[in-house]
Amino acid sequence: MPQLSANALAIPASGIRRIYELASELDDVIQLSIGEPERPVAKHILDAGASAWNADVTHYTPNSGMALLRSAIAAKLERDNHYRVDDDQIHVTSGGSQALHMAMSLTLTAGDEILIPDPGYATFTMIPRLLGAVPVPYHLAAEEEFQPSISHLERCITPRTKVLLINSPSNPLGVVFSAEKLTELLQFAARHDLWVISDEVYEYFTFSRAFTCVASLDTDGRVFSVYSVSKTYGLTGGRVGYLVTPPGVASTFRAAQEATVSCVNAPAQLAVVAALDGPQDYVHEARAHYGANVEAACATLDQRGIPYQRPQGAFYIWIDVSHVSGGDVAAWAEHFLLTARVAVAPGVAFGQAGEGWIRICAAGKTEPLLEAIKRLPSVTS
Repeated sequence: MPQLSANALAIPASGIRRIYELASELDDVIQLSIGEPERPVAKHILDAGASAWNADVTHYTPNSGMALLRSAIAAKLERDNHYRVDDDQIHVTSGGSQALHMAMSLTLTAGDEILIPDPGYATFTMIPRLLGAVPVPYHLAAEEEFQPSISHLERCITPRTKVLLINSPSNPLGVVFSAEKLTELLQFAARHDLWVISDEVYEYFTFSRAFTCVASLDTDGRVFSVYSVSKTYGLTGGRVGYLVTPPGVASTFRAAQEATVSCVNAPAQLAVVAALDGPQDYVHEARAHYGANVEAACATLDQRGIPYQRPQGAFYIWIDVSHVSGGDVAAWAEHFLLTARVAVAPGVAFGQAGEGWIRICAAGKTEPLLEAIKRLPSVTS
């Protein structure tokens, strides 16, 4: 029999999805393992998508997306992210995940290395493996407040290093990098002639530190910026994101897009136009809700004496359960699900540096979140 490709077989399974799928088979589970907002999508966004379906707006669009949507994104980037690009630098993708995939496809050749944060989102490892490239983790340490160390990054460099991936606000850590830190990272990338892929899908959800867009600091055109409407507007199933590239990439992107998804579905694109151009009440209310949830959750963790990383952004809390996980947090998270009926993401799903930690999502309802934290074993229990 023929064999599946070595690249496909090298993709690690998602530890997050393992818990999520196991939880879906159980009753009365408090689901905190995935980043799923529970707030209903704003009606004007739903109406725009529904109107497009009803009007039979179901034909192909340009590979990089509808001109109307790309213009709306350009206006948003100038207004909110403080940098200006031409429309042909904007490419609509099937969610932020495909934007990440396309950014890596455009910058990595088989055998190349990409520096990824550890802990970091699972697809940062999965996508390079699928491409035949090599993810090289750079350690983010609790004792350094999970800030990237330039000296450590220097030790990760080899002749095959081609890309530095930055994620701020961070999933799973909730860390937001300062403009000064981002400038240091860009200078590091320039010294080694690296592309930079910046995952900014949680851009609107910051609490104690302002968000800075990496591309707004870029002076030599090396940054690929990844965005998504999934978290911003609660459209996780709508599957629309976008990739902003340096100049001169448009024709290459469009050829690659034609070889993958061709284009994103038209009604979803028009729904996103409505989201970007319409009232932003959803975003403001969601940020306030997530911030209140984070504060309530942190207060409960403090009361119980459980160590954690206080998030500066996103809507996750990174919790230290090393006092009970016994060096195998993945097995502990599965046991905790089966016995306490709480689904959490094991830290090792985000890299080996996540051993002993879990990630919980604070985007849902407040009471189940606090109840789940009360079921966590305290340090003294």
